[in-house]
Amino acid sequence: MGETRHTKVLIIGSGPAGYTAAVYSARAMTDPILVQGIQPGGQLTITTEVENWPGDTHVQGPDLMVRMEEHAKAMGAEVISDHISALDLSRRPFTATGDSGTTYTADAVILATGAQAKWLGLPSEEKFKGFGVSACATCDGFFYRGKDVVVIGGGNTAVEEALFLTNFATKVTLIHRRDALRAEKIMQDRLFRHPKVEVLWNHTVEEVLGDADPLGVTAVRARDVNTGKVTDIPCAGFFVAIGHAPASDLVKDQIELHHGAYVKVKPGTTETSIPGVFAAGDLTDHVYRQAVTSAGMGCMAALDAERWLAAQEAG
Repeated sequence: MGETRHTKVLIIGSGPAGYTAAVYSARAMTDPILVQGIQPGGQLTITTEVENWPGDTHVQGPDLMVRMEEHAKAMGAEVISDHISALDLSRRPFTATGDSGTTYTADAVILATGAQAKWLGLPSEEKFKGFGVSACATCDGFFYRGKDVVVIGGGNTAVEEALFLTNFATKVTLIHRRDALRAEKIMQDRLFRHPKVEVLWNHTVEEVLGDADPLGVTAVRARDVNTGKVTDIPCAGFFVAIGHAPASDLVKDQIELHHGAYVKVKPGTTETSIPGVFAAGDLTDHVYRQAVTSAGMGCMAALDAERWLAAQEAG
């Protein structure tokens, strides 16, 4: 039987929103506990160069998250390496269960679980996951030195992945289902100028092709959305960069969601449909999805939680 820990503020998630919430909650003397989750540091730990974090012309994503964690600890927050697998928001104190066996009870909860990579949903994609199919170029790009790779997507994530992969791959083919990218113009300019990158417009990926023994990718099958013509593109790696989905499974049956499973918050606040439960970062943000906006929401969540707790005590 695991131990039970109680805190005024339990923060679930450890990206910019979670760590910023921890800094502000600790400064408010609420003795917060932050549970990091499966991916401590969140999506920025699988990002290389970050060029839009105020105060840093460029910084490595993992380094930035290490600094945030150290800041939260220095302020007095307790950072725990655990993963919350169950959360009961039906009554207070709220109760969370960790994979470690520890039970966490809290007067207020800040949800900062972020988002997870989306997949195409192809059987062949599932078959080759980890064997040539990846959603993280910074994690796996090193394995494709001197090889051809394919990236699918049209936003910032896809362009960043493609550019990063040019550090290792001989050729990077970016496939997009439309005739224009959604990525920031400065990112597009870098992509189009790079001699290793080729863009295949108006195509979708229908199948990942590969060998069974040893298991590995040899090509992707792409279809022209206008003509229906099918083309097999030889490659050793296929990187899926079509965006992210909010990691709201923990609360999907307990709290109000909108816009495809994002946690809904009251405009101008981080208040959710359950009093005492607050949400911040990519979990709630279907518009901006930036590290700096996530951090700002983390600050808001901590302040909202502090004021709500004060009102409860006064009542």
